[in-house]
Amino acid sequence: MVGQVWPRAGFPALGNVLRPTIIAALGLIAVLGTPSAEAEDRADSEHLFGFTEGSDIGSKGEREFMNESTLRLGKAAGSFAAGTSEAELKYTLSDSFRVSAAATLAYFDINGVPGLSDANRAAIQAASFSARFRVLDRSKAPIGLTLSVEPHWGLVDETKGQRIGHFGAETALLVDRELVPDRLLGAFNIQFENDRVQSVAPGAVRHESILGFGLALSAQTSPGLWLGAEARYLRSYDGAALNILSGQALYFGPTVFAALPSNYWLSAAFDFQVSGRAVGMPGSLDLTNFERYQAKIRVGFSF
Repeated sequence: MVGQVWPRAGFPALGNVLRPTIIAALGLIAVLGTPSAEAEDRADSEHLFGFTEGSDIGSKGEREFMNESTLRLGKAAGSFAAGTSEAELKYTLSDSFRVSAAATLAYFDINGVPGLSDANRAAIQAASFSARFRVLDRSKAPIGLTLSVEPHWGLVDETKGQRIGHFGAETALLVDRELVPDRLLGAFNIQFENDRVQSVAPGAVRHESILGFGLALSAQTSPGLWLGAEARYLRSYDGAALNILSGQALYFGPTVFAALPSNYWLSAAFDFQVSGRAVGMPGSLDLTNFERYQAKIRVGFSF
């Protein structure tokens, strides 16, 4: 039944990439049950907002495993789908400091996109390490404030799916605030990411960077179930330090978080580009540096 009704017009690879993740997420909910009052206290703000993240890092000694599937879909022409599956293990060393390590697999289904070679392949994409330092605890201060630093090492181009070598880091400032106690939270993120990319050809090196801002709200509609929306503004640059603007995009979309029994949780977001412009290109969207749709599904548990 899922295969018969899944939308294919415009980006036929969407069903191939997204359907297994959706089925797995629905299966987890069916096995573990619906959100419960006991699960309400485990709704860390980190996961409530989709691509935008809250400042919570867990309690001292807490360990968490998370699988994150990210999907990027749609270019100006042809069929484009790029999906990643990241497995991450986190450990909170103190109430203000957490470390984690992750490995990422990728899948590309590209056909007829101008400027990109056709591709249908899976690959090991990257490994990363993350450190988060919580400056302000939202339960004790007017806002929560956390600094996140995540260096990564990659083997595959994130858009083209071609073999390369790249190294970079993502730095983010995560701010959140409880607007209505136990009912409504808001978050604001500032993100800076840069990459040094070297292709297979000797000496072919380029630098890229991204500056991003995210704003999100999430409301608890029933015990353990949070629904919300987020807006993200991204700017892409040539050069490691925001040197030359190459494009910009504004995304908007809904988010959902469910705290499940047995210390499991699930969150999802689906953002679509509502405005943008690639430098030197016509149109009201930037489908050169970014995609028409971006989706994220996370499943995790603490122990």
